[in-house]
Amino acid sequence: MIWVKVLSKQETEREDFVEMAKADGKKICIIKHKGKFSAVQNTCPHAGGILSGGWCKEGNIVCPIHRYEYNLITGRGTFGQGDYIDIYPTELREDGLYVGLKQSWIKKLFS
Repeated sequence: MIWVKVLSKQETEREDFVEMAKADGKKICIIKHKGKFSAVQNTCPHAGGILSGGWCKEGNIVCPIHRYEYNLITGRGTFGQGDYIDIYPTELREDGLYVGLKQSWIKKLFS
């Protein structure tokens, strides 16, 4: 796993937010909800909506297109959706917020 810095310390001190960040070339939805950080895939599996354009509701990220909701801890869709989003580990360090990404075997081979 590689850890990629996605927010500076100053950016982490803002009030709750949902926004997109790039981590190792990948678009990630970064969420600060009730003071806790989450990182999830940025595309809704239902219809391709951009999750960073959504909002948080009761521990779920809500897609702005069809209001599908996904749990920020498990990634599971609500209302019997039967689908999931990818969840990425986050780590708050002295200099900012980091997201953990699995490194592909191709990148491992050539690094």
